[in-house]
Formats: sequence, structure tokens, C-alpha cells
Amino acid sequence: MANHFKEIEVPQQRHFNYVPFPSVLAPNSSLSFPSSVSSLILSIKTEKPYLESLLHKSGAILFRGFPVNTASDFNDVVEAFGFEELPYVGGAAPRTNVVGRVFTANESPPDQKIPFHHEMAQVPEFPSKLFFFCEVEPRSGGETPIVLSHIIYERMKEKYPDFVERLEEHGLIYNRVLGEDDDPSSPIGRGWKSTFLTKDKSVAEERAAKLGMELEWLEDGVKTIMGPIPAVKYDKSRNRKIWFNSMVAAYTGWEDARNDPKKAVTFGDGKPLPGDIIYDCLKILDDESVAIPWQKGDVLLIDNWAVLHARKSFDAPRRVLASLCK
Repeated sequence: MANHFKEIEVPQQRHFNYVPFPSVLAPNSSLSFPSSVSSLILSIKTEKPYLESLLHKSGAILFRGFPVNTASDFNDVVEAFGFEELPYVGGAAPRTNVVGRVFTANESPPDQKIPFHHEMAQVPEFPSKLFFFCEVEPRSGGETPIVLSHIIYERMKEKYPDFVERLEEHGLIYNRVLGEDDDPSSPIGRGWKSTFLTKDKSVAEERAAKLGMELEWLEDGVKTIMGPIPAVKYDKSRNRKIWFNSMVAAYTGWEDARNDPKKAVTFGDGKPLPGDIIYDCLKILDDESVAIPWQKGDVLLIDNWAVLHARKSFDAPRRVLASLCK
């Protein structure tokens, strides 16, 4: 057991093969944990091998009860882990940079749920780790449910072997129409200028090409075509297959004035996906997920190779910040 942290249990936690999901760490009170963020940072640096091993075993760690109060504190905590930053290029969510490597999480309206996905699963370069921080806890709702990806793969493979075989053979194509500027009323409202971090169409084309993405320019925006891209990946470090895609999110959630979710994602050969199976997959994701209510100061570290995440609707205010790491 590490000195500075103690593992605790919370009611919503689950256990898979006797491993808690997520792991929840609190200050080790026997050490009378100092109430400064600098002591937490020192503990993270000192205990990094323990924390990384715990993350590998569990897939996600919730840090609760530590003195993380501001976006700047959170940025320091992220920095303490020493993971390289991943710039948010090619993602769909409207986000604003807050400080350092900290962004707002998806800014779509409170009444909208955000379906389960691996972060940036629809582009080739995606983060391996994500951090979330609760700066303002929701009045109600607003949890960030998490679910183990290999469990979803196993359940889908058992229930729909032919469908999973087709997915593994063909992969997926994601289609999305982007406006010029961000549309905060949409969960996928990131405009092309902020998606590609440029106002220049030729630079946007270069950056899209690096992602393996095709662009079709429209009068008031652009259609992005991504894929075929694998829907199932192999997690070498844990020796298992994972349900690594944004299929359910795209098919059930990529909806706004420009986008029809049923056309947002297809098999890699262009054929449409079976809606009934997608909606059943959504149910399986919900059944297997864990949703711990946010408390102010919570920091959630997710291994993006192991865990899908979502967002429940909520009563404002709620402010959750995020940081992505390579």
C-alpha cells in the first residue's frame, strides 16, 4: 500500500475479477495529509509507479478529498503525472482552453446526454489518458459514467457474433458536417476553424489529411469523412480486445441542424448499421457502467485504452474541466 494515498470504497463502485472499478483514492489520514496542493503534487511524483500500476489494473482512478480547488490546481496535478499533452485536433466537442493544458469538458447544453465513447476514437491520434476535474459540482445529475471496454466487446461478441465480425473486418466510417464557427447548442458543434485550429482552408485540408480525413467543402461549412477506421482494437498491455469506437455516440447522439445521426456512422464498406443492435449496445453500455456523483475537488483519471465514458444530463450549475494526454 502506498503511503500518501489510501484506497476507499464508494457505494456506486463495482468489482470485476475482484478489482474495484474505478479505484477511489483519498488522503491517508494517518499521515495527517497536508492541506495544500503542493503536497498532493509531491505525493503524485513520489508514488507515480504505484498510481500507474493501479490505473493499469483498474482502468480509472477517482481522487477524492484532496485540496484541488481551482483550474490552476488541476493543471498542476495533471503536470505532476508527467504525461505528454495531446492537442485537441479533430475532436467534435465544443471546448474552451481555461489554463495551461486544461479545457472545459464538452460544453453542450445541460439537458443533453453525451453517449458512451472512447475519447477521439474516430481519429487515428487519440489520447491514452484523460483527466476530469469537478470545479463546480452539479445541483443534480451530470455524472460522467464509465464502463470497461473489454467487457462491452465480450458481451457484444457473445450476443451478436456476426455483427462484431463485420465490424472487425470492415471498421467504421464517420461522417460529420461542420459549420464555420462553434455552435454551442450542439454536442458536436465544434466548427471547422477550431477543429483544425486554423482559419485557412488549405491548412485545414493539410491537418485533415494527416488524420486520414477527407474534406468536402460546402457553402456554409465542410463535410468530414473519416475512415474506414477500426471499431475494435487490441490492447497489447492488457492482452485483450476492446470496443474502441464512437459508434453508439455517433448513431444516437451526433444530431444537430447539420447532421443526421443515422448517416453519421456506417460500416467501413459504406453499408448502414443495424439500428436495433446499436440501441441494444447502448443498453449494454448502461448496464455495465458505473456513475459516481461528482463532488467539488474530485479528479478522475481515465485510461482511454480501457474505459469508455459518457455524460448524464444535469441541473446547472456544473463545471467539469478536462485535460488530454498522449
